[in-house]
Amino acid sequence: MELRSVEELMDLLYACRGTRDSPGPGGAPVDTYDHALRTAALLRRGRPADKELQVAGLVRPVGRLLRPGEPDTRADRAADAVRALLGERVAGLVRGRPRPGLPAEDDLLALRAADEEARTACFDAGVLEDWRTVLELLAARNSRLEAMD
Repeated sequence: MELRSVEELMDLLYACRGTRDSPGPGGAPVDTYDHALRTAALLRRGRPADKELQVAGLVRPVGRLLRPGEPDTRADRAADAVRALLGERVAGLVRGRPRPGLPAEDDLLALRAADEEARTACFDAGVLEDWRTVLELLAARNSRLEAMD
């Protein structure tokens, strides 16, 4: 599945509400929707200028809905779904393997750290609608880049 609009992506993210993600070591299962919002918020705090990294933290759970019951392929499915809409960098970060030639080890470490912290952090991370403008800006920028290729 390839997402073609921010609205489709938002619908898929809203559908994550109420789904449970497997617990981390010694932890309880977490709500996937809340976890995604907290991960993105933590990345926004730590890297306020890096919108692609923040959005990668937000959209990672869509793989759970695209391939239920297949945890080994979730990251690949999520990356494939958002690539056309949000670009190669976001897809690479979601997949956990950045695009070749980009110095992204720090980005992946930041994403993983935020993901882990979001499992136990208790704070109000806002609502998904708070991210619509950022998603729209990334989608518009990605579509312009594709037009130039």
